[in-house]
Amino acid sequence: MNPTSHIIVFRLSAMGDVAMAVPVLRAFTKQYPQVRITMVSRPLFKPFFDIPNVDFFGFDAKDRHQGAMGILRLYSDLRNLKPTAFADFHNVLRSKIVGALFKISGVKTSVFDKDRQRKKMLTRADNKIFEPLKPVVDKYTDVFAALGFPVKLDSNAISPKYPLDSDVLNIAGNKTNTWIGIAPFAQHNAKVYPRDLMQQVIERLSEQTSTIFLFGSGAVEIANLELFAKSKPNVIVIAGKLTLAQELQIISNLDVMLSMDSGNAHMAAMFGIPVVTLWGATHPYAGFSPFNQPAENALTSDRTQYPLLPTSIYGNKIIEGYEDVMRTISPQSVVDRIQAVVGP
Repeated sequence: MNPTSHIIVFRLSAMGDVAMAVPVLRAFTKQYPQVRITMVSRPLFKPFFDIPNVDFFGFDAKDRHQGAMGILRLYSDLRNLKPTAFADFHNVLRSKIVGALFKISGVKTSVFDKDRQRKKMLTRADNKIFEPLKPVVDKYTDVFAALGFPVKLDSNAISPKYPLDSDVLNIAGNKTNTWIGIAPFAQHNAKVYPRDLMQQVIERLSEQTSTIFLFGSGAVEIANLELFAKSKPNVIVIAGKLTLAQELQIISNLDVMLSMDSGNAHMAAMFGIPVVTLWGATHPYAGFSPFNQPAENALTSDRTQYPLLPTSIYGNKIIEGYEDVMRTISPQSVVDRIQAVVGP
């Protein structure tokens, strides 16, 4: 492609999948500084993309881009940006239609491979094929490679730390000790560590000379976070107090993040923060491990005791008898892994 190439990258959801695009775009812009990128996603995720040569286009789900006519308006809006290529990181009906319209108009397109058949083989009960799938971040690079832009994921893929603004400092204070982030929730219950076990993890970690930040969203999660933090002055509930951009300031300055298989893991990984993840019905083999994290930081439920794991790609399916798989991950093993990461 010519030096003035302009690529539209399309990924609307989920939060973790969008966050996983960040290291790929950072590496891309370092390797191809002459190429302009427009990232199309939900406005909530705009703070992720403070990247040179990357513009952000907010998808208007509630009005302009809603429904069938909205897809046509979306295509028209994006066509007015005069792209030379369309990179579909999502591969859903909406992005397929927009991509098809671009292809008809002569714009080169490439589509993310969802690898549905291998996902079925990984999660099925009979004749399960327990082998790792290609990581999502690598599949994103495949989309660029198909457009003629191979991407090497190296140190340029890591986002720089964000400075802490005054509102954040009022809540977090200056960093004088180890900062541990904990995101104990996920969209689906099959990915959530049991509450009583998480309470033990937080209690044991709170005994150390560290500050613990609890992340989440919504009234129910915030109420539970407040219970976790009760009577622990070094445990601070962040949820509901800051914007996403401000939460990223804290996340980028953590020493470690403890997360479920959820978006917070990927947000921390954007900044090269060590991430300890807990896996229930899902498994790192599905390709959703946070970027550039060692395998030993992924604590998985016991497949000897529960041989049908993983039973789901996204955690939205729980099979009978597998409701308590995460109880095979002991609180002490979680604490030990975090301490191994941050040191004594």
